Amino acid sequence: MRDILLTIYDYFVLYMGLLWLGFLSLSWTILATLLYPFLPARYATLLGRHVIMISFRAYLASLTISRRCNFDLSELDVLKDEAPLIIAPNHPCLLDAVMIISRLPNVACVMKAELMNNLFLGAGARLARYICNGPIRDMVKQASEDLNIGSHLLLFPEGTRTINQPINSLKGSIALISKLAKLPVQTVLIETNSPYLSKGWPLFRKPILPVSYKVRLGKRFNPPIDTHHFIAELEDYFSQALTSSSNPAANENFACPDKAQRSAELDKLKPKGTNYS
Repeated sequence: MRDILLTIYDYFVLYMGLLWLGFLSLSWTILATLLYPFLPARYATLLGRHVIMISFRAYLASLTISRRCNFDLSELDVLKDEAPLIIAPNHPCLLDAVMIISRLPNVACVMKAELMNNLFLGAGARLARYICNGPIRDMVKQASEDLNIGSHLLLFPEGTRTINQPINSLKGSIALISKLAKLPVQTVLIETNSPYLSKGWPLFRKPILPVSYKVRLGKRFNPPIDTHHFIAELEDYFSQALTSSSNPAANENFACPDKAQRSAELDKLKPKGTNYS
């Protein structure tokens, strides 16, 4: 009976969490649509970024209160008062941007074009002056301009969620932006005990809970002279850092499902071509 009740509670946490995030996003979409034509760009950007930060923080807090999810994001707080820089995390799941933006009040996120037109995210992203990831020349120019006025830039150098562990091949845009803006790249290492919302994971599939996430600050790279060498160096660093990182389950706050259960979750994704080896 206890196991049945816990399973019911897990489904409640999952679906109510998604409903809560959808409500927050849709509510802000309506307000952002109304505000966009009237607010000057400077005030719209500040308001938009703060509201998104607060909304994402509220969502993660609700999951934390449920005791079925744990988020260790404390190291990100160091970046709040930092000078402009490029924040470059690995990208294991859909929650990565949510976690990082929830701790930073003035960050522009590079987003896929389809998300910029998404019903739940588009209007808020446009108000916050988030940056579309194509065409590449426009993206690099907009990102450099945003950095030069004092913002942080969130850019996932893999371009998509990780398929080949520990990291996909990196895109060259991060090197171009860093070189043009003459600003450093701060790597961020995201670790999790679950494949939940990784590439190929259906949005409404319940993972084995609890799920835990830990975010660590990695090495900071100076702006490159040779962009090709920079990308190779960055990719090598991520590969080594993520491979050699200590087992997150050793942390008492980083609860981990047993190995057999985790393997079963990973096996469900294999028909979709996702490689977690």
